Amino acid sequence: MMGPETPLRIAGPADVGPVTALIGGFRDFLGDGSPTNAEIEATASSLLRDRSTEFLLIGEPECGFAQLRFRLSVWTGAEDAWLEDLFVEESARGEGFGRMLVEASIERARSRGCGRIQLDVNEANTGAMKLYESCGFQPIHNPQKWGQAKDYFLTREI
Repeated sequence: MMGPETPLRIAGPADVGPVTALIGGFRDFLGDGSPTNAEIEATASSLLRDRSTEFLLIGEPECGFAQLRFRLSVWTGAEDAWLEDLFVEESARGEGFGRMLVEASIERARSRGCGRIQLDVNEANTGAMKLYESCGFQPIHNPQKWGQAKDYFLTREI
């Protein structure tokens, strides 16, 4: 069970190995064949040096990660945080590591002065939905402006 001694840290450039391995594990969990490990390593190496990106690692050895992206928002006048990815290896699930990563992500966003933290999740991923909702994430609606119309996260491949 997780406790105060559970190692959780912000990854640095020297952590490209564990970050690459965990992203590769996430790719495999999703049943995808790409990107290759070499492509993940090249991109992760760049992202680990980018001030607008943070990877949080949990466990010793590392068994989970969260990737946060930060961007200045004209609507809030502050940075927004985007919880881009969160993954815990199957053998480490049920120990509270996912929750710890989400809570640490919220704290990292708060410490950087972010006005909000956002994410996307597929409705079929009920475990993730339950986790995120229990951590205070919810669909945001502006009933004064839009009535009860739903907000959507949309993607277009280009």
